Amino acid sequence: MKGILSIQSHVVYGHAGNSSAVFPLQRMGFEVWPLHTVQFSNHTQYKQGWTGKAFPASDLIELVKGINNIDQLKNCEAVLTGYQGSADQCLAIIDTVKTVKQQNPNAIYICDPVMGDPEKGCIVADGISEHLINDVMPLADVIVPNQFELSQFVGMTINTLEDAVKACQHALTLGPKMVLVKHLHSLSTDKFSMMLATKEGCYLAQRPHLAFDNQPVGVGDLISALFTGGLLKGWSAEQAFEHAHNACYAVLKETHRRGEWELQTIAAQDEIVAPTEIFPITEIK
Repeated sequence: MKGILSIQSHVVYGHAGNSSAVFPLQRMGFEVWPLHTVQFSNHTQYKQGWTGKAFPASDLIELVKGINNIDQLKNCEAVLTGYQGSADQCLAIIDTVKTVKQQNPNAIYICDPVMGDPEKGCIVADGISEHLINDVMPLADVIVPNQFELSQFVGMTINTLEDAVKACQHALTLGPKMVLVKHLHSLSTDKFSMMLATKEGCYLAQRPHLAFDNQPVGVGDLISALFTGGLLKGWSAEQAFEHAHNACYAVLKETHRRGEWELQTIAAQDEIVAPTEIFPITEIK
């Protein structure tokens, strides 16, 4: 039984972290092994706050060891990581990726380097960003940063399309083989922009921007999961990118239509497999 080890946050109510990523991957036909870095009652943007806690890094190491003890890490096709609850968890991620690749050299590592949003206030613990930039992201086969996280990784400001291309190209020299920028907010005010960069070239995806009273949380986790699923289906990076873009839009459109804050992943589940609205990607020359 081959699977995807998804190491992310978990919310009991709503859809963020593993609660956003696991079901779409299952709906795409994959076994998913969710491992939670934190467990919160709900995502952290609720004005009422949230309850819950981060788990010790030793818990992650112990659980991965248990999977290895039953000889199943050889069947792990990918490690997908998102929100980390402590700097020590970043070190546990590094150990996990190395262990999985020892057992299955063909396994890939997809890193969503959650560093917090400076506009919302930093929501990650001390030391996490530094570990992500210096240790975790260079280890990844694929990174899925937003514009801020990419700029932190490459040490440059991104204001234009040309800046974004240069930043992605520089990121590809630091270890990752693919860069999917899950949101380039500087490129347009009326369109939502994403970018894919591989050694073959750079590609831009744009779709209509949906205005929400409260911006849904967990969108990046959804994008990372959809892209991971596409790659493991054997699609080209460009095909996986376009599918992730279109399927994510479908979930957001259903969320917008219902006037909800939490992602309507379940209601839009058929669109996760076969999106009805297609926004073709374009190669940046």
